Amino acid sequence: MIEKSFTVISEVGIHARPATLLVRTASNYDANLTITYNGKEANLKSIMGIMALAIPNGANIRIFADGQDATAAITSLEDVLIQEGFAS
Repeated sequence: MIEKSFTVISEVGIHARPATLLVRTASNYDANLTITYNGKEANLKSIMGIMALAIPNGANIRIFADGQDATAAITSLEDVLIQEGFAS
């Protein structure tokens, strides 16, 4: 299992647009992908799950990946979060 931590820097947090981008990216991989915030966890392939976490600006989140393509999945998700200015 691979884990990566991020701090949300988007002023509005992880809202619909970043959640959609994360789901689209995660859906390209077979790995089991989860995101955690404030003691709660959601499947990164579920937009409703991510939105239900209500991740605000300044939040510390962690992404977990488990499976054959876990490294590639984490790298792609990190690229989306950083390049789109959602997290650092």
